[in-house]
Amino acid sequence: MHLTDPMLLGHPWTFWLGWAWTLSSVVLTTWIVLQRRAPVSTLAWIMVLNLMPVLGLVVYHYFGPRRVRRQRLKRWHQKAVLMSQTDLAALGAGQPPAPLWARQHTRLIQAACGIAPSSAHRVELLASGGATLEALLREVTQARRHIHLEYYIFEPDHTGTRLLQALTERARAGVQVRLLVDAIGSARLLSRHGRALLDELRAAGGELAVFHPRRLDRLRPLVNLRTHRKIVVVDGHAGFVGGINLTDDENEQVRPHDAYRDTHLLIRGGAVRWLQYVFLKDWHYAEGRPPGHDAHLLPEQPPGSLPVQIVASGPDTDMEGMHRAMIDALHLARQRIWLATPYFVPTEAALMALTNAALRGVQVKLMVPERSDSRIVSAAARSYYAELQAAGVLVFEYRGRVLHAKTLVVDEAYGMVGSANFDNRSFRLNFEVAAVVFDADFNHRLAAMFQADLSHCHLVPMQRHTPPLQRLFESVARLGSPLL
Repeated sequence: MHLTDPMLLGHPWTFWLGWAWTLSSVVLTTWIVLQRRAPVSTLAWIMVLNLMPVLGLVVYHYFGPRRVRRQRLKRWHQKAVLMSQTDLAALGAGQPPAPLWARQHTRLIQAACGIAPSSAHRVELLASGGATLEALLREVTQARRHIHLEYYIFEPDHTGTRLLQALTERARAGVQVRLLVDAIGSARLLSRHGRALLDELRAAGGELAVFHPRRLDRLRPLVNLRTHRKIVVVDGHAGFVGGINLTDDENEQVRPHDAYRDTHLLIRGGAVRWLQYVFLKDWHYAEGRPPGHDAHLLPEQPPGSLPVQIVASGPDTDMEGMHRAMIDALHLARQRIWLATPYFVPTEAALMALTNAALRGVQVKLMVPERSDSRIVSAAARSYYAELQAAGVLVFEYRGRVLHAKTLVVDEAYGMVGSANFDNRSFRLNFEVAAVVFDADFNHRLAAMFQADLSHCHLVPMQRHTPPLQRLFESVARLGSPLL
């Protein structure tokens, strides 16, 4: 067939459209393959781009996996090392070693995240948003030097307003307040609705930085890469980390019947310095400049009796520190694995680690919400139930409130609490942080909390009655899980 063929001359646009589609498909497919992502994710994006050649390209441009470039941050970090050698060297020095059984695990975390094992004098479990807010207010009102906060969701509602007013009061008293919020998660705070509160904070001397502002960056859209971290550091001595955002949705004092069930930590001791380290890196990245050098940002702290290690990961590195840490923790298990997560969309490696543990005789309990804030994610999670149960995993769905806790109990002396869900987004796209505590007493307290939550759960039966359309929806959601 030649270009002078009457059929082609009659419908020239179809011919050229077909060639354009084919050429773009080849180019885009080659481009994605050369990025060397996970095979399942790569195939999913190839399908999207080929089935939706124009819309798919726009979706990929703004939501596809991208790595964050932190060249300026790396240069600042090198300067910081020269500027405060004593402070930074002390971060990993003078701390008691982790238990012998956990040495290789802590070495893996340090290699993947750049964060050495540390310690704490005390680790307090906070089992609700209301309790966490009261603890925050107590520490904030006692601050004398600085208060650093990093949040995914910071709402200008009753909960957020109380804390902002306390922060503004301390800023007026001369305390350095730095607030870093995510542009997507904290959109209402950054809108006209919350502007007056932020203006008061800044007028009092507080500073505000926004992580990945919501603008259509012509070159490198970062809409899909968020800071999901929840960090507060007060005077370098008290640190908060966990899953609780600042919102009435998680505050049982405001919503006594339907506030989210969540878990947070208050840490005192050397491990707080690593939370500070993570915050300072994020602040510089978001603000474009480091905070003024302050000898009190990383105050010296004597070693505590509790071995603690901070885990931090994000899309600015290919090491997937949170992903590796959680999978390695599952491999350590010999007696029990009790995992609570609001989003369960595991990678192949994570799913294999869970089922392997159950198959070798470890008691594996998985707690997920019966309902979450995403129907698609809930459907994707349910598509894994049969495979998990066949291996011996006990699956529990939390009823009533939305389960938002992200905790892991392994055997008798390992406990993790953080911001990361057990899903592809937390493992590979979001900036996340967690604390691992190697201590029997903490493990038992975290396990007791898990046991108490089980009283609000129902055990998912092996033979789950699912209507055909629901099964189809779950299967489709699972197919798209690498993109969630």
